[in-house]
Amino acid sequence: MARTKVFVPRETAAVSVGADDVAIAIARKSKQLGTDIQLVRNGSWGASWLEPLIEVEVDGQRIAYGNVAASDIESLFAADFLGGGEHPRRVGPTQEIPYLIQQERWTFFRCGLIEALSIEDFRATSGFAGLEQALAMGSDAVIEAVLESGLRGRGGAGFPTGIKWRTVADASGTQKYIACNADEGDSGTFSDRILMESDPLSLIEGMAIAGFATGASKGYVYLRSEYPLTHKIFGKAIAVARDAGWLGENIQGSGFDFDIELHIGAGSYVCGEETAMLESLEGKRGIVRYKPPLPALEGLFGKPTVVNNVVTLASVPNILRLGAERYAQMGVGRSLGTLAFQLAGNIKRGGLVEKAFGVTLRELIEDWGGGTASGRPVKAVQVGGPLGAYIPAEQLDTPLDYEKFAEIGAMIGHGGIVVFDDLTNMARLARFAMEFCAIESCGKCTPCRIGSTRGVEVIDRMIKGEERELNYDLLVELCDTMEGASLCAMGGMTPYPVRSVLKYFADDFAPRQGGDA
Repeated sequence: MARTKVFVPRETAAVSVGADDVAIAIARKSKQLGTDIQLVRNGSWGASWLEPLIEVEVDGQRIAYGNVAASDIESLFAADFLGGGEHPRRVGPTQEIPYLIQQERWTFFRCGLIEALSIEDFRATSGFAGLEQALAMGSDAVIEAVLESGLRGRGGAGFPTGIKWRTVADASGTQKYIACNADEGDSGTFSDRILMESDPLSLIEGMAIAGFATGASKGYVYLRSEYPLTHKIFGKAIAVARDAGWLGENIQGSGFDFDIELHIGAGSYVCGEETAMLESLEGKRGIVRYKPPLPALEGLFGKPTVVNNVVTLASVPNILRLGAERYAQMGVGRSLGTLAFQLAGNIKRGGLVEKAFGVTLRELIEDWGGGTASGRPVKAVQVGGPLGAYIPAEQLDTPLDYEKFAEIGAMIGHGGIVVFDDLTNMARLARFAMEFCAIESCGKCTPCRIGSTRGVEVIDRMIKGEERELNYDLLVELCDTMEGASLCAMGGMTPYPVRSVLKYFADDFAPRQGGDA
């Protein structure tokens, strides 16, 4: 008789709320009862608000139980949860959870479905089929497919991926590199982490395809140090892929050589900028480089380098397997395909939602997020990390589209969405933007290094009510200087959240009695 499969996620958010303790409790109770189970440590489906979300396979269908604690295991066994029995924690069949089934999973379709480090699970769900297709069609055809798909960089800049790959492929030189930027430092973002912990082999496959297309034989993954579990899982995934012949020399007898090295950052936010990341990879201080030359021509160790983020690279295998046209049919305007939106902040149901571009903030916050956790009205939403603009409630129906967001002075960035209710003091958030820049600046250019420090001082005076009109004009001028003269997006985009507060929430600069909200 086949053993009953029980799935317990091994992913940072789930582990942080007790998933490891739940797994141990299930194993102990099963042993005590003499029940034969197969405990599978899968990844996360991205419904973070339900973690730990455990599942049991009953007659080929997975039944989910949400927010399970180790203390629930006795009552779950008593309720016959191995047979899908009723219990207060029972959510129902996983494939019927509205939060999940209303998504359009292209890049994250395996997350939660498989055991992250199982080559067998990966292959059974079309793993490495995209790489096999790439090897069969040739490098030029691969680049053309990526161009036709309309895929743009998911790290924030939105640059067309195919153009970057073509530039590196056409560059002279025998040594080229693929550099994956996994320095996911924006507030409210966790899609890179979920993918690398739940489906790491998809990133490895995407990097290998990029290497084949551009003539690169070596890849580097630059992972933020604050992700220790990701480090552990992805490091093992590299070894698993290498042992199975999907990394290293002569991959699957194809004559194509490609290997990956995992590099851990040192906690610098600015190393999320591609040239600072390359400096750090070379063992130097993470400081932004002047451009030109572009990394595509002179990147890592002075060689032509593709720099893409995790989700960009992991989106490619399905583009080759399912077709560029199918990917391009999703989305709106020039924003094609899907993006993993991440709901955080004052939100009732936080987690990852993969949808085609064109969905609105209101739909994400209300239909998936369930509104604010406090139950109060939404006052503002910051999209795109700590340098993203604060979008007021009246603009929540703006479609998530790179160009539409640019029209309102905002950006989509990495897809992080942080929600604030009507009790939030937006002046304090404007101050935080300047303070964050002052702390995280690499210090190379004066507008960012000094401008952010002066910005904190000016905002402090405005909050105190000191010569508000004079300081308002000074702050606007300071923002103009930082935006126009900073060397990179660190200083150049810090004005975005500040300007949005000045435009939509100027009243919050009035002195308040009894402290800050």
